[in-house]
Amino acid sequence: MNKLSRFSSMWIVFFCGGILGLHAQVIAQSYYPEQNEAGLMKIQPAIAIQAYPFDLEDVRLLNSPFKTAMEADLKYLLELSPDRFLAHFRTHAGLPAKDSVYGGWESEGLAGHSLGHYLSACSMAYAATGDTAFLHRVQYIVSELALCQQKRGTGYVGAIPNEDTIFGRVARGEIESKGFDLNGGWSPWYTVHKIMAGLLDAYLYCHDQQALEVEKGMADWAYRTVKNLTEDQMQKMLVCEYGGMNEVLANTYAVTGDPKYLQLAYRFYDHRILDSLAMQKDILPGKHSNTQIPKIIGCARIYELTGDSHMDSIAEFFWKDVVYHHTYAPGGNGNYEYFGQPDTFPLSDNTMETCPTYNMLKLTTHLFAWHPSASLMDYYERALYNHILATQNHQTGMMCYFTPLRMGSQKEYSTPFNSFWCCVGTGMENHVRYGQDIYDHGADGSLYVNLFIPSVLHWKQRQIIIRQETNLPQTDTIHFYISAQQAQTFAIRIRKPSWAHQGIIMYVNGKLQAVQMDDHGYMVIRRTWHNGDRIDCIIPEDIYTVSMPHDSCRIAIFYGPVLLSGNFGNTEPDPVNGIPVFVTHTFDAAKWIKHDGESLIFHSVNVGQPADVTLIPFYETNDMYYTVYWDVFTLEQWTIRQKQYEAEKKAEEELNQRTVDVLRMGEMQPERDHQFTGERTFTWEAHRRNWRAAGHGGYFSFVMKVDSTQLNQLVCTYWGDDNRGRVFDILVNGTKIATVDLNAYRESRFYFITYDIPEELTTGKKQITITFRPEENQMAGPVCEVRTIKAQ
Repeated sequence: MNKLSRFSSMWIVFFCGGILGLHAQVIAQSYYPEQNEAGLMKIQPAIAIQAYPFDLEDVRLLNSPFKTAMEADLKYLLELSPDRFLAHFRTHAGLPAKDSVYGGWESEGLAGHSLGHYLSACSMAYAATGDTAFLHRVQYIVSELALCQQKRGTGYVGAIPNEDTIFGRVARGEIESKGFDLNGGWSPWYTVHKIMAGLLDAYLYCHDQQALEVEKGMADWAYRTVKNLTEDQMQKMLVCEYGGMNEVLANTYAVTGDPKYLQLAYRFYDHRILDSLAMQKDILPGKHSNTQIPKIIGCARIYELTGDSHMDSIAEFFWKDVVYHHTYAPGGNGNYEYFGQPDTFPLSDNTMETCPTYNMLKLTTHLFAWHPSASLMDYYERALYNHILATQNHQTGMMCYFTPLRMGSQKEYSTPFNSFWCCVGTGMENHVRYGQDIYDHGADGSLYVNLFIPSVLHWKQRQIIIRQETNLPQTDTIHFYISAQQAQTFAIRIRKPSWAHQGIIMYVNGKLQAVQMDDHGYMVIRRTWHNGDRIDCIIPEDIYTVSMPHDSCRIAIFYGPVLLSGNFGNTEPDPVNGIPVFVTHTFDAAKWIKHDGESLIFHSVNVGQPADVTLIPFYETNDMYYTVYWDVFTLEQWTIRQKQYEAEKKAEEELNQRTVDVLRMGEMQPERDHQFTGERTFTWEAHRRNWRAAGHGGYFSFVMKVDSTQLNQLVCTYWGDDNRGRVFDILVNGTKIATVDLNAYRESRFYFITYDIPEELTTGKKQITITFRPEENQMAGPVCEVRTIKAQ
């Protein structure tokens, strides 16, 4: 059967009887503007929406790396047990658990967040595939949550340790937070948001009315919990990460029409961060990335529903600031989860947490709805191909927390049943929603083609099917096949990607077209379309580089939309002699990176030191060691730099070899991993580093590993030139090993101070407890990093 005959058959199947057994038409966008064809949104946008995302059920992926990733995710979702996610929900409601709880974060303070993500992922999986196995899981989870809610009788449903005490104190105005804890709980509003968002997705994607009733019960409980808080108390509470509570409450307003939920969404407004962004100030350095982005998504949703221009100014500025000044070449942001200084990008094993990119893509979809532009989708494509797709092991379906960018690094993936980091939760959603933004339908009746991902679009409003076939980036040609019951006149807008350096060639039904561009970077073909029409789009790809803003000699290499990475196989390269640099007379990588025909394998030629390298798409790296940023030198620069370069690497490697344990202070997960505790402590960012300090009468304490077979030392990193009361003791297992006066360090630079740890304090021990305690009327710290090392 030829393509057109096969396509006509698809048309008959879809429009006469439905495809894959899908339910009635669904408008299921809990996060984005939509045309209210299914009547699920009672509040329509107050602003002019220019482009509407198609529903997930309207798009089916064809074979590509994206479909491979989706299928791996779908398999994993079906391996997971709803009853294990529900175990703590049931026991906290006074019901017996039906199965044991999962490990990892689900057995810790963030328990319950994964169920919210799982509910969203299964709801989207049902929309994206029509597989009723996911619908049945959604219905079962919702019924169980409804039972737990009924048993509790407060409207709340959750699995957070000590949740009743935590939120009971909040309701009484008792607020204590050090940044990621609220009254001793680990970001409890964050988990509440995930559960509520999952319930809304169950309602919007699966039409589960009971899910909306449970979600409304939680929203009502949240309203009662904070209704008596003063604004000062509310702002003190919002210092603690609270996810997208403003977003989910705005969406609750949209689906119910009840204005009290909008009022509550406005209460979850962090003046400390958002007012500065509204004034176009970059206050992001030192701020936790994924704490901030959901707040901005909430602002975007409120703007859509109300037309509040203050919220618009926040969202617009934030997106530009993050994308243009805080984003690595693959599209992610953050080092150790935190924004750094603008246009400055350190490389480490803890760059690019997955959750922030998941949220930046959601924010991008909002902005595109307001003013469609190729620049927005250029970012979306870059982050989708080179970060989100690269965060999954496509053989196992497991996911990354961080995506390391240290030269010669390797990804660490989750385990199936004993991780459940936040990025496992967002990862479950990431790979089932690839159909989300491939296409949009414009308010003017046009079709936007945003992404070049093989797929079939069922445009129900026009009764048109559009099939996109391409092997991009292996080949540079994209084919669109149109099937229509009747001829229709409208424009198809195809994004001209930023990597189309050699222009674009367009054919319609075999005839060369003069490419017309609109004002927003889209190629426009406006004509009357007939059944069997075909568009062929040729976008030549080439090699190009993206330099680090703060170091033009450090580059990432791209081919078309795809970031290339050095493939070092399964052996970690020697950090001193084994990680190549490029030494060349020209920085034009197209002169010395060669493509192996039709495959996506590339080689450097006569420029690599100590050896040339093989490069592949970053999303294919899986378990191998790799490099994505490369240092490039002229021969003269390399002659001067080589000795210094090698000395620095040797010193760093020597320290790493001697390091037993390291704690970066003021960062959530490292402090939790080291059992951090303290009183009257605070954290902030300065000189591109986070730090921790304790005030008068306070202390902070944590556990560090040691090597019991030899003498250990403590290395603390401080900033000099402080000139304040900074005298404190350092204790190991209760024994003082040093008294420190930071005023002794007079220069404005980092100091790395080493203290011997008496051997008797580590003999026979695997770990020690270290305490920083200020002298009377003094302060302990600030300290940026603490290491235990083996003495030389």
